[in-house]
Amino acid sequence: MVHFNSLLFASLALSLSGVNGVPAPLSKRIAQTISDSTTKWVAACTAAGGGQQCGQISVNAFTTLLAAGDPCAHQDAADQMVDLAKTLQNNAQVIQLAQVFVQQPRNAPDSLSVLYCQKAPKNAELNGLFQCQFQGCNPTVFTGNVKVGAAGTIPFGMSSALSPAGSCPANPNGPIADGSQLTDITTNPGVANAGNTGGNNSNNNGNNNGGGNNGGSGGNGGSGGNNNGNGSGNGNNNGNGNNGSGNGQCSSGNGNGNGNSNGNGNGNGNGNSRATSASSAPQSASTAAAGGDPSKPFLLNNGKEAIAQNQQFGALNATSPCNEGENACVESQFAQCVGGKFELTACAGGTICAALPLVNKAGTSIACTTVADRDARIAATGAS
Repeated sequence: MVHFNSLLFASLALSLSGVNGVPAPLSKRIAQTISDSTTKWVAACTAAGGGQQCGQISVNAFTTLLAAGDPCAHQDAADQMVDLAKTLQNNAQVIQLAQVFVQQPRNAPDSLSVLYCQKAPKNAELNGLFQCQFQGCNPTVFTGNVKVGAAGTIPFGMSSALSPAGSCPANPNGPIADGSQLTDITTNPGVANAGNTGGNNSNNNGNNNGGGNNGGSGGNGGSGGNNNGNGSGNGNNNGNGNNGSGNGQCSSGNGNGNGNSNGNGNGNGNGNSRATSASSAPQSASTAAAGGDPSKPFLLNNGKEAIAQNQQFGALNATSPCNEGENACVESQFAQCVGGKFELTACAGGTICAALPLVNKAGTSIACTTVADRDARIAATGAS
């Protein structure tokens, strides 16, 4: 019997080996609790007066860390975080934590390194920043079995492979432990003058700080870009509310450039992301659709579509079949289909995941919001 066990163990050992006794390569999925990546940013944003916008933008941001995401979606989300920070009197901590977030590793479903975004960010505060990799990722092979040196394997703006591989400005010594959060390691994004984003030299010109901040046409105090540029200061994007998206929700507001009395509405204005503003939306939607706005004939249909989607979501559970990349609400949580299975992310306290009607164009969005806000938005379209 002892001999049998010895042979059995030997056989098992051989079965786990490749040719000539070399262990066969193993692949594992490297993941994380994605909602943890924005926890500190949300806290800073809320303390700075960002309100419910903080939670909405956070959901949009951390879902970009899921596997199979667009390489630039992560950076685009960080741009939205910085956009909001600039409406909060250029809050340095909110910007700094956004700079750290954009360097958080993304999930790796196959133990391969994740490709880098190949475009410049919207906000200069994110220039030169890119994600770290997790330690368990293959440092020389990227998603799709792409070898180092090929497109997407070198951060934007660089001409040679990273050294050390897997590092990022916030953690220059190399990759971080699998599943860990960069904000638990550091709050320093690793860039010069981190947090000093308000035009710290004669050429920075307020660095997009004049986004309508309580003033509209002149950015908080004329053409000085929020009065933060200490040099020639022309305020770059001075306070036009970013094309007048004046209500902080995903709509064009009244086009008068008052920038939501908070700043620019900037970055939240495309109406098709999950980063809609739960706090301001009911007012905007009811204004746009009261009595049925003839200039927006799609509103009623948007409301009906949102109702239908929410009914469909009610029938889903964590084991429901799904299509790769599909977004939905499952058991009141935000869900994204990864590998044929929904990955669930809980909404912030007191909110649920729901389909909401857009107010500026045909369609709906998925967001974490309150039941009252969901019902108010839908009712404002005239749908029932």
